[in-house]
Amino acid sequence: MPTKIEKLKNVIGVDSILNKIQDLDILLETILSEARRVLNADAGSIYIKVDDELVVTYSQNDTKTAELKPGEKLIYNVFRIPIGTGTTSGFAAMTGDIINVRNVYDIPEGAPYGFDPYYDRKAGYRTVSTLSIPLKTNMGDILGVLQLINKKDKIGRSIAFSKEDELVAAHFATNATMALQRAQMTRAILLRMTRMAELRDPKETGTHVNRVAGYALEIYERWANRRNRPRSEIDRTRDTLRMAAMLHDVGKVAISDTILKKPGKLTDAEREIMKTHAWQGARLFTDRQSEFDEIAQQVALNHHEDWDGNGYPGQIDIMTGEPLRKDAKGRALGKRGEEIDIFGRIVSIADVFDALRSNRVYKAAWSDDDAVREIKGLAGSKFDPELVEDFISVIPSIRTVSDKFSEEPTEPTEPSTDREE
Repeated sequence: MPTKIEKLKNVIGVDSILNKIQDLDILLETILSEARRVLNADAGSIYIKVDDELVVTYSQNDTKTAELKPGEKLIYNVFRIPIGTGTTSGFAAMTGDIINVRNVYDIPEGAPYGFDPYYDRKAGYRTVSTLSIPLKTNMGDILGVLQLINKKDKIGRSIAFSKEDELVAAHFATNATMALQRAQMTRAILLRMTRMAELRDPKETGTHVNRVAGYALEIYERWANRRNRPRSEIDRTRDTLRMAAMLHDVGKVAISDTILKKPGKLTDAEREIMKTHAWQGARLFTDRQSEFDEIAQQVALNHHEDWDGNGYPGQIDIMTGEPLRKDAKGRALGKRGEEIDIFGRIVSIADVFDALRSNRVYKAAWSDDDAVREIKGLAGSKFDPELVEDFISVIPSIRTVSDKFSEEPTEPTEPSTDREE
């Protein structure tokens, strides 16, 4: 087992990793995985404080993951628990103290927290030890709770977390909280940019862009793993792609309210104006300072291109919207196949899937099954057929993302759409 010095060295190394991550969700996932690695925990969850509750954002479990087929991901339920007495995580958030439980099935009667074995029975898992660590700012505010489950010894037995583990966890949590505050600030900036579009187009909500970004991440990761891309490249790209995907429709700030908010079908002339949002959004990222600008530009520009060449805006000058290459009718020649940037192709699927499943002023929400069938039916025409296969293979993870960023439930209806998104 690592010594205290070795654990602290690990934590210091993790600090460098966390400080390079910009996206909030990627950071939360990394905080959980790195904390588990440093303290040799088999499983764990990370919660974010929302009002008077803790909302689970990521759960990991090595034992259950080992039971999956290659390429599959662990699916977890999105749920909330109240801050206060009742659970170890809720109590840690209330008190601001680390709560170390040696055996959750042997919590003394009268303790201010307990353990519900329902989830163990449902998952076929045996929780023994837990360490609930509040993520607390230097002002004493609680941002969330990191809970580690079942510390493992050298031969894989579940044992209790030690007092030394508590000290290491406290140091880790301090640095993770600072990184978390920075990532929350970045997310807030992105959502403010989204709200600018939302003021013009009511469907461009924070939950919509978070879902599109989450779906895009799941599709990208499956695509990259199938091509044996290096893990370092995948992790770096996930961080950037998620933020870029949130801004896929930011160019709609350049479109008039009469078009964005019009119920029903657009006229041909209105539709052409609507289509300009793709290159108008790409223009925002022309002064490239980082890989984020590059990917954000490609996503904004290409997420309405079609695999068969019938999408838009086609091969244009993004500063003027003028065609660089024209078809027989003098319009911009559409990009087709792999001429379309991979990130644009990915976000195209994610955006259409979420649009189909969402209420709009001109249509009601489709059911999940109808939306999936529509995506499959458009493989090879609108969408990259390989990416559609990747999308289908990660549907369980996509549904987890949908639950995490859900809006008010809607009644599914018969499919009916006639509008450009």
